[in-house]
Amino acid sequence: MITQIKTVIRNSQNTLMQDAVGVGALAVMMIVALHIPGLA
Repeated sequence: MITQIKTVIRNSQNTLMQDAVGVGALAVMMIVALHIPGLA
């Protein structure tokens, strides 16, 4: 089981990085969107 998980992570490392960047971008957009009403 652990060997399979390690293999999946090793084979999809580029995709995991892209997903992490996407999650970060969504988090930034959400934080900005939640602070916009306070600026007006």
